[in-house]
Amino acid sequence: MKYHKIDSQLFIKNRKNFAAKMLPSSLAVFNSNDIYPISADSTMPFQQHRDIFYLSGVDQEESILVLFPDCPNPKHREILFLKETNAHIAVWEGEKLTKEAAFETSGIKTVYWLQDLEKIMFEIMTQCDTVYINTNEHYRANVETETREDRFTKWLKDLYPAHRVAKSNPILQRLRSVKDQIEIDLIQNACNITEKGFRRILDFVKPGVWEFNIEAEFMHEFLNNRSKGFAYTPIVASGNNANVLHYIENNQECKAGDLILLDVGAEYANYSSDMSRTIPVSGKFTARQKDVYNAVNRVKNEATKLLTPGTIWADYHVEVGKLMTSELLGLGLLDKADVQNENPDWPAYKKYFMHGTSHHMGLDTHDYGILTEPMQANMVFTVEPGIYIPDEGFGIRLEDDVVIQETGEPFNLMRNIPIEADEIEEIMNK
Repeated sequence: MKYHKIDSQLFIKNRKNFAAKMLPSSLAVFNSNDIYPISADSTMPFQQHRDIFYLSGVDQEESILVLFPDCPNPKHREILFLKETNAHIAVWEGEKLTKEAAFETSGIKTVYWLQDLEKIMFEIMTQCDTVYINTNEHYRANVETETREDRFTKWLKDLYPAHRVAKSNPILQRLRSVKDQIEIDLIQNACNITEKGFRRILDFVKPGVWEFNIEAEFMHEFLNNRSKGFAYTPIVASGNNANVLHYIENNQECKAGDLILLDVGAEYANYSSDMSRTIPVSGKFTARQKDVYNAVNRVKNEATKLLTPGTIWADYHVEVGKLMTSELLGLGLLDKADVQNENPDWPAYKKYFMHGTSHHMGLDTHDYGILTEPMQANMVFTVEPGIYIPDEGFGIRLEDDVVIQETGEPFNLMRNIPIEADEIEEIMNK
């Protein structure tokens, strides 16, 4: 892996917290992701399943974690099954985790090779009553591919049909949404790498560059700083492209007078950052562009203050809608009649700001978190208001990543990334 070694205490603590939520005499299983084929002998780059990584730090394919806190054999209360490594594999594929390295990474003492899985599973399944399976229940999930986890679950339920089945996901949704300080430090590192990329492109952008040139500049900086690259598919949207919310073609020329909406973030150690900035191709905003830009920035700053313990996500968005409505009235994009006659299910401001303002962030860019439950300290949220005006040929979105505090305003992990319009102009014209 490119990233520096993570303190195994994080994973030890995460397993302890998960085990504390399990039913008596129960066992939980977590699988790595597959390496997905393209065609012929080509594959996509491996991405570890975030749940097994969260609980073990193991970042390679064909790995299985088993947790059985009440196992009568203390040796089997935590088990890792790994793909067996040898000298041949080391030459052709690169070194895989040895049993000793797996212990150093995870803090798990009992490590078996996968060839022992069925034998060990039979022994421990006879000793438990309930098995936790790991299904994807994220509110944005839309999965058509059968995963390695899915196949394992089928195998387990077919072989042991008399066991009760429970779900790991509700436990993980709550645990993963509240970050340990080690995790916050890793996300901060991802944000710092994103900052380096953004400052690089502020020196690079001028009329005539192409959106993909900007994407390449970000990638150069990310890779040079131990990141695998983008935490999600980057958006580099110049001109009216910014009014397509998930524009990812990044194949147009950036023209004088236009704005570029950038929604990019580096990953680091599987943790995400998520930044949006909007900059002028020519290095200077027009008066109208700056007015809209400053309105978005004011909404972002005020919305950030609302992210406090006890806040409900849906109520927060209602309040952000009021902030945005006020700014749109000031910009002349809405009038009082628009607001008075609005549909409560689709308020007037939605014409220009149609997406949500905040989502959980962490190992996944849209991270685990139960939106109907109150916000807590050490949750990490994005704050990303935008105003999109196709008739005027531009859209503006600004986004930071913040950590909710016990008291007071959230801590901004992107506090060092330029965002004020005057500062951006100054850097671009220095």
